[in-house]
Amino acid sequence: MFTMPKDISIKELRENLSEIADRVEKGESYRVIRRSKPSFYILKIDAEAPEEGWETVVDFTDGGKKTGMPVEDVMKIVNKIRR
Repeated sequence: MFTMPKDISIKELRENLSEIADRVEKGESYRVIRRSKPSFYILKIDAEAPEEGWETVVDFTDGGKKTGMPVEDVMKIVNKIRR
């Protein structure tokens, strides 16, 4: 289940990267603030995404064990997004 991320600054992320990475592996999530605005999220790979709207086009996390999409199909999707 997704929990609200903790806000951290870019500076804090830089200074404490190893510690933050350890916390993320344990399930914590962070929203990184850059120039007083939310810039990006850091969350565990298998965590639920914080916002709707992302579509998985190709999932490379299975190590290639499953069949993926043909590159032509991926390019069709990319071209639709660009328009």
